[in-house]
Amino acid sequence: MGLPENSKIHLTRKYKCGPSNQITDVEGVSIGHVTIDHPDQDVHTGVTAILPHQGSLFQEKVMAGVSVINGFGKSAGLVQVEELGTIESPVIMTNTLSVGTALTASVKYMLARNEDIGVKTGTVNCLVTECNDGSLSDIRGLSVTEQDVLDALANAELAGQKKAGFVEGAVGAGRGMKCMGLKGGIGSASRIVPCDGQDYTLGALVLSNFGVKGNLRIDGALVGMGQAYAEEKGSVIIILATDIPLSERQLKRVAKRATVGLARVGSYLGNGSGDIAIAFSTANKVPHYNESDILDMKMFADAAMDKVFEATAEAVEEAVISSLWHAEGMTGIRGKKVKGLQEIL
Repeated sequence: MGLPENSKIHLTRKYKCGPSNQITDVEGVSIGHVTIDHPDQDVHTGVTAILPHQGSLFQEKVMAGVSVINGFGKSAGLVQVEELGTIESPVIMTNTLSVGTALTASVKYMLARNEDIGVKTGTVNCLVTECNDGSLSDIRGLSVTEQDVLDALANAELAGQKKAGFVEGAVGAGRGMKCMGLKGGIGSASRIVPCDGQDYTLGALVLSNFGVKGNLRIDGALVGMGQAYAEEKGSVIIILATDIPLSERQLKRVAKRATVGLARVGSYLGNGSGDIAIAFSTANKVPHYNESDILDMKMFADAAMDKVFEATAEAVEEAVISSLWHAEGMTGIRGKKVKGLQEIL
């Protein structure tokens, strides 16, 4: 999806978009949402689930890297990814105070599919990421349930079976988010990266909840309302997926380049902003049980990484703009009104 051709927005693209211009252009990646919206209770929240591939995530881990761009956040599971360089569970997105609920649900999901966890082998490292939707939703209500998380995972599984894309905007975990003084949410984009005569794909998914009103830039141009200085207190979660054979060290380098995309849209990575990027590759699977001490893995040439970095910056930039474009304006808790990008354009 990304930005449709009739979006009235021009973005300079050096790299071609994938077929659907979403992170799901990377083979095997699937997304599922559960949107929780009860205006009479001031509840506007949800869950978004990411499956890195359609097999057993615990038995076949994907190589990964993390960049904590600014650490004002409460995500769970990042420490082990940082240490071992692999992801062995789905990645869940939700609101800040629902991380514990989402973590328990994700653990139950993994236990139901892996009878050896905690019995014949160690436990599982489940990844849960978050942004604070309390400015538009009653975050103290703790409205996200374990079943909501399991339903989002089931929706991701179904989407994977159908090889389907997903809805962007004020849906799933993005329901109550705002970005750059506008309605934020879920956004995605993809880029085709040619390597050795073959096309590979890199995709970005963002949960946008960052930035200051008046700072938004689209293709370098300042958009909309001027605003006096204000603190940046929001957050953004960025998931990067690719089928390029990158090592965990290289994936960490790619995750760092998400910063370039954020800067392009006007973020200065403020003191109170939780900005986290997670990058993984589906090219190299790491088996949980090893029959040999040495594993054969492909690795990308560091000298060729610039094209991957540049494609990452482009995909993150467009994913953020797409999250704004697809999110309609809404009235949240305490009568807080926020406009969508389409309204101001």
